[in-house]
Amino acid sequence: MGFQKLVSPSLKELFIENIEAMILSGELHEGDKLPPERQLAESTGVSRAVVNAGIVELSQRGFLEIRPRVGTFVTDYRRSGNMETLKSIISYNSGRLRNEEIRSILEVRDALDKLTVSCIIPRASDADMDVLREKVEAIGSAETAEEAAEAAFAFQHELAMLSGNTLVPLIFRSFYSSVTVLWKRYCALYGIDDLYRNNRILYQYILDRDLNGALQWVEHCTCMTISGNHQIYY
Repeated sequence: MGFQKLVSPSLKELFIENIEAMILSGELHEGDKLPPERQLAESTGVSRAVVNAGIVELSQRGFLEIRPRVGTFVTDYRRSGNMETLKSIISYNSGRLRNEEIRSILEVRDALDKLTVSCIIPRASDADMDVLREKVEAIGSAETAEEAAEAAFAFQHELAMLSGNTLVPLIFRSFYSSVTVLWKRYCALYGIDDLYRNNRILYQYILDRDLNGALQWVEHCTCMTISGNHQIYY
């Protein structure tokens, strides 16, 4: 039996998580000016070097703006953020997403799924279809919600890989934690069979080279989870 080595977060990581949480929770607002580094170090119980390094990284993630000789200010991370910002949002509150974030993820997934099927249908080979079939059938044979969520992610990620778009698999991969959590919740609410059915129907449209049918099914599934009778909001 093997045990993983436990690694505690560094003081810089804890400082960053604290400031991120204050911003994402609304305790700190866009335009707010942070106290001077010396004061932040005293109030948080860490060194000034830790505070400085944390602020620099938070600015790189799009949460803060450093204005020389003026101060450090909270920014609108939607305008200044990047993929690191997205990872922070997804990891916030131990991965427990707010309804606004769930809706946003589902809407982005809708756009990505439509892009992938549009790319796959004209170019996928019979061998590609065989791989997709194995992936989708793994959802149906899953015995737990966790297994079903992992299988659904593997199927969707394979779609992203087969799209031929270099960035889509990377973007989709960044949603791993949040997407699997949402699919587990979906299985708890509506069952593994329903998750399998949704993905199996999409696969059939792709197999039949029916682009319009695939696009309409993606949109239908998104609408059902956002505002229909299969919502997965908390």
